[in-house]
Amino acid sequence: MASSLDHDMMARALRLAKRGLYTTDPNPRVGCVIVRNEEIVGEGFTSPAGGPHAEVNALSMAGEGARGATVYVTLEPCSHQGRTPPCSDALINAGVRRVVYAIADPNPLVNGAGAAALQAAGIKVSAGVMAAQARELNVGFFQRMSSGLPWVTVKVGASVDGKVALANGVSQWITGEESRADVQRQRARSSAIMTGSGTVLVDDPRLTIRAADIDMQGRTVLRVICDSSLKTSPTARLFKEPGAILIVTNSTDAQRIAQLTAAGAEVYPVAADDGGHADLAAVLKLLASRGCNELLVEAGPRLAGRLIELGLANELLIYMAPVVLGSAARSMFATTSIDTMAARWNFELHDVARTGNDMRVRLRPVKKED
Repeated sequence: MASSLDHDMMARALRLAKRGLYTTDPNPRVGCVIVRNEEIVGEGFTSPAGGPHAEVNALSMAGEGARGATVYVTLEPCSHQGRTPPCSDALINAGVRRVVYAIADPNPLVNGAGAAALQAAGIKVSAGVMAAQARELNVGFFQRMSSGLPWVTVKVGASVDGKVALANGVSQWITGEESRADVQRQRARSSAIMTGSGTVLVDDPRLTIRAADIDMQGRTVLRVICDSSLKTSPTARLFKEPGAILIVTNSTDAQRIAQLTAAGAEVYPVAADDGGHADLAAVLKLLASRGCNELLVEAGPRLAGRLIELGLANELLIYMAPVVLGSAARSMFATTSIDTMAARWNFELHDVARTGNDMRVRLRPVKKED
């Protein structure tokens, strides 16, 4: 049974892990605390991809103090050789006595193997301390490892009557500065940002992270455009910003493909769905195969609605402003009509926060019972 010290040290390890919120992707955000005689001798969190993991950083700080110590880590120590050596080996070689981890690593290369390696070396292993918090911090990593899809957050800025733009398409700005600053943080933690060609044509967004207080240590976020007919202009503002651009399309227009490629985009062909649009499930699988953990969707009502209808939206992030735009304005989601309440899409309230004069609401789909 976990002690109060176990909970306190795991909470500290989780706070450390959060320091890698914007930098560790595609690796999970992990924190580690090393305790000997109830005193902290080392701590650390995962470096940007290719750098040392949390355990190695903590061991480096602890030095000989790690021998006979207890290690608290927010994810099961890895046991395979990737870009860095196995953390389980580092812990064994350091002579630690006990390892407490929050939750098992969902990576099939690790799951259970890290704990088994430690136990085989005579190290006492405990698991399950603050597991829910550790999973939430890496919700995208768990999603990708378990389903082969990224965690999809559909972000919407709306009026209190559920409108995202006037009838003429004007949408800037419904929400306030604090909400827009919060969106920058949501972008920064994401692996990719996705929008539709309609949004690019109307709003000409840059889809970049613009916040002086966010240090991503050189990491950039992939920008993805769903463009079934290749309407995106090669002169769009997003081409003038640093970072990779991926355009997914079911068009075979060689001239447009050449123009967009010359502008700096990777144009990737995907199959069309029944409606003639790029197959969104195939797009998500592609992104996951490239290490995308968290996908932030900032798109118009049609793309957002399709993700809901297909059951591909893991969460809705709605910034609601205390304004009314009227019945003629455009609604948040364009979906097919439903005739019964039983056919509705049900969500549960995950959290609510105030952002300036707006309200941020995070909703997640209600899990269907078998």
